[in-house]
Amino acid sequence: MDFGDVGDYRRAARKVARCGVERESMEFDVVVVGAGPAGLSAAIRLMQLAESEGRETTVCVVEKGSEVGAHILSGAVLEPRALNELLPDWQDRGAPLNTSVTGDTFYFYTGQESAIKLPGFAIPRPTHNEGNYIVSMGNVCRWLAEQAEGMGVEIYPGFTAAEVLFDEAGNVKGIATGEMGVGADGAHKDSYVPSMELHARYTVFAEGCRGHLGKQLIAHFNLDEGKDPQHYGIGIKEVWKIDPDKHQEGLVVHGIGWPLSESNSSGGAFLYHAENHEVYLGLIADLNYSNPHLSPFEEFQRWKTHPKTAPYLEGAERLAYGARALAKGGLNSLPKMHFPGGLIIGCDAGTLNAVKIKGNHTAMKSGMLAAEEVAAALMSETPGVDLAGFDTRVANSWLGKELRSSRNFAGYMHTFGALLGSAAVWFDQTIMRGNMPFTLRDRKPDHACLQPASVSKKIAYPKPDNVITFDRLSSVFLSNTNHEEDQPCHLQLVDSSIPIQINLPKYDEPAQRYCPAGVYEVITDGDEPRFQINAQNCVHCKTCDIKDPSQNIRWVTPEGLGGPNYPNM
Repeated sequence: MDFGDVGDYRRAARKVARCGVERESMEFDVVVVGAGPAGLSAAIRLMQLAESEGRETTVCVVEKGSEVGAHILSGAVLEPRALNELLPDWQDRGAPLNTSVTGDTFYFYTGQESAIKLPGFAIPRPTHNEGNYIVSMGNVCRWLAEQAEGMGVEIYPGFTAAEVLFDEAGNVKGIATGEMGVGADGAHKDSYVPSMELHARYTVFAEGCRGHLGKQLIAHFNLDEGKDPQHYGIGIKEVWKIDPDKHQEGLVVHGIGWPLSESNSSGGAFLYHAENHEVYLGLIADLNYSNPHLSPFEEFQRWKTHPKTAPYLEGAERLAYGARALAKGGLNSLPKMHFPGGLIIGCDAGTLNAVKIKGNHTAMKSGMLAAEEVAAALMSETPGVDLAGFDTRVANSWLGKELRSSRNFAGYMHTFGALLGSAAVWFDQTIMRGNMPFTLRDRKPDHACLQPASVSKKIAYPKPDNVITFDRLSSVFLSNTNHEEDQPCHLQLVDSSIPIQINLPKYDEPAQRYCPAGVYEVITDGDEPRFQINAQNCVHCKTCDIKDPSQNIRWVTPEGLGGPNYPNM
């Protein structure tokens, strides 16, 4: 069955439903879950290899966003190394890499009004950005999708990968898409579209950080045995159009310290001068913070008021807002990436290089290596084998070398804090070139780091001025987030009593603050508080699935097309 576009798919699926058939299936050589940099790089490389070997390979990519790029959020300064290998003629093809880095500035924010500009030699060697580009990764992914489709890859946006499918031997045999047109009560509406099974000889999972199915696969196959727990940050980003006289195209600014330092939390901020007089700015808050009163969103708003940031935003216009979790545990937290019938790659596994503050080039490389491993296996007639050679392929590549050299980053920062940790990273990377004779582990999960609210200092956040600082709801509006209201809630509580009976008295229910979209509220009706979930606001950042101290919130895929629609994040 070959569907030319999404409309054809839906019409066929509705016909299936009318005929009383629960699921129709489609067969591919490879199914890729997620049209981000990892998934699209895998698809492109598969088609390149198929062409060079003179054989036909069918590749399908499913993407839960309304279009490719709709759910992509990244800083982003892109190191073009992987792109140079994947598509060496990317400039001739019109890739949207238009802004070369022209300046590199790093601040240590010592307080609300003060900062120290670090000299170049004090910045860890891999953190320098010569030769890199300031990009919108959403637009880069849209361009990659065009290249993939031109090679014959079938891309289905607007369809979630809701379920992993297994064969009788326990091998992964593909995925099932999510149903559409199911009401909140579970009943089928007139718009009901049944799920579809997409079968493949190999399935590549590239869902991004804390992927819904990736999380299940890691648990099912025990892929993280012997590894540190994954560590995360929450990245919050805005796009502004600023005064041309204040714009310095190509300037990259990073910083650590205030305001996160006031609560002994770690993370960092960025401000990138992109094209068209736009700046990309944001804050990454490490999710191992201990104070349950902390709000990463409010910390970001505070950072914008710093004298090294605010002048750029005066008289400017805020264009876009978004948030996304990122996996930063590195090699020590990297699970086994292969299992019978498939691979898990990119940020779904956690290939980000935290020292470089970059994960797009590593995600792309993991996708290319995945394609090479799968292409070799497709030559065999054996279905669904465990691609154990992928470990060696990664380890022997520059991706493996990067991950090994940066393996101690999380340990340094979590053990010694922002200032001393940064000094340790500098020595490790600049002097020792990542070759320290030890590996520093951090075996405490981020969600277990919260202290009780009773022993934690309350943080008084100022009200937004609606000029430089804003509230959550007006921010979410700029993310173009929307979900079909009449559908089952995709933010599931394992035990509905825990938010009020455990999290509220012990941690002042931190979901009210760690969510950057105002999804979770504690509402007082009379004398009895209740926990309210505004799932319509969800920007799919996955922070709740990560940071809830009781591990009581499960993020599952909502109906396809739902979520943010980022124009150029």
